[in-house]
Amino acid sequence: MLIPALAALLLLSACNQNRKEASADVQSLDREMSSVDAKKIVTNTADYTADTTQMPPPGEPEKRKQPVTGPSAPNPDWDKKIIKTASMNIEVKDYNTYYSSFREKVKSLGGYVAQEEQSQSEYKIENTLVIKVPVEQFDNAVALLAVNAEKINERKITSQDVSTEFIDTKSRIEAKKQVRDRYSDLLKQAKNMQEILNVQSEINGVQEEIEAATGRIQYLGHSSAFSTINLTYYQVLNATAKNDAAPSAGNKIVAAFNVGWGWLTGLFIGLVSIWPLFIGCFILVIIYKRTKSGKPTPVS
Repeated sequence: MLIPALAALLLLSACNQNRKEASADVQSLDREMSSVDAKKIVTNTADYTADTTQMPPPGEPEKRKQPVTGPSAPNPDWDKKIIKTASMNIEVKDYNTYYSSFREKVKSLGGYVAQEEQSQSEYKIENTLVIKVPVEQFDNAVALLAVNAEKINERKITSQDVSTEFIDTKSRIEAKKQVRDRYSDLLKQAKNMQEILNVQSEINGVQEEIEAATGRIQYLGHSSAFSTINLTYYQVLNATAKNDAAPSAGNKIVAAFNVGWGWLTGLFIGLVSIWPLFIGCFILVIIYKRTKSGKPTPVS
C-alpha cells in the first residue's frame, strides 16, 4: 500500500509542476503579445497624430497635401521650331495716336517694324505694316495691338511646325560636310590636272548645297524665333466718300467723256501712224490722172 501511494504522490507533483510551467509560458506569451500590441498602438497613434497635425481647424476646408516635387522638369517644347503668323485689320479712332502707341508697344516687347506702307484717299488714311516680335511675346503683341481699336475687321493666326525640317536639314549639312572632307582627301591624292579639276568641281557642288542648307537653317531659326504680324489699320476721314459708293450721274458723264476722248485720241494716233500709206495713195492718184490725161481722144 505504501508503494502505490508514493507513486500517486509523485505523479500528482509532476502534474502540478507541468501546470505551473505551462502557466508561466502562457503568461510570458501574453506579456509579449501585449508588448507588440502596445507598440502597434503607439505607432498607429503617432501616425494618426502626424496626420492630424495637418488637419485644419473645425469650420475650415481641408487642405490637401502638396506633392513633393524636385527641380522643375524642362519644357518638352524648348527645341520646337514653330513659325507663327498673324493678320490683323482694324479701324482706329485717331491715326496718329495709334501710330505712336503701337510703336511703343512693339518696342517694349522686343520687336521691330520690318516693313511699312502708308496710303491715303478721300475716304480714309491707312497704314500697312509687317511687324516682327519674339515668339514668346506673340500672344501679348496680338492682344496689345487690338487695344483701343474701334473695330476689328479681321484677325487670323496660323502656326507652322518646322522642327522636323530643321533637324533634317542640319543632318544633311553634317552628311554633306563629311562628303566634302572625303573629296578634299581625294584632291590631295590627285595625280594630274584633270583629276584635280574633276574633284574640285565635286567639292564646289557640295559646298553650294551646304551653303543653301545653312541659309535655310538660318531662315527657319529666325522665323521661329521672331513671329510675324501683318497689321493694317486705318482711320475713316470722310464716310460719305466710301470707295465702293455708287457714282453720281455727273461722275458717270465725266467718265464717259473721258472714255470717248480716249478713243478719239487713239484713232488719231492710229491714222498718224499710217502716214506712208496716205502718201502712197496720193502718188498713185496723181499717176493715174496723168496717165488718163495723156491718152488721145478718139475721133468720132
